[in-house]
Amino acid sequence: MKIIKLADVAGDKFPAGRWTRVITGAGKLEPKNFMMGYVVIFPNGKVPMHEHENEEVYTVLKGSGEMHVGEEVQRMEAVSSVYIPPNQPHSLVNTGDEDLEMMFVYSPATIVDHWAHERKGELK
Repeated sequence: MKIIKLADVAGDKFPAGRWTRVITGAGKLEPKNFMMGYVVIFPNGKVPMHEHENEEVYTVLKGSGEMHVGEEVQRMEAVSSVYIPPNQPHSLVNTGDEDLEMMFVYSPATIVDHWAHERKGELK
């Protein structure tokens, strides 16, 4: 059995105002069929609008924000989850005054392309 502590996962800070720590993969926990991570979205920050072939679930643990999936927009608060079907444009914007903390799980287990696009300034 392998146990990791979130505090031991360095993660990446993204230009859109979030800190993402991938819990699975890269020598951490190694599931074959899904990815999982923990994200802190700073006030006025976001996961920019993007889409990918992976199906995904976001679970907001703390704070609140505005969730966009396709043409729909709804408020999310702690503790709530949303399913994101494959190839649906989606984003999560922190609309509160405190950090929004969330977890994501998606399948299949790959690093999605939008992270590289955001780092290059192509997604905002």
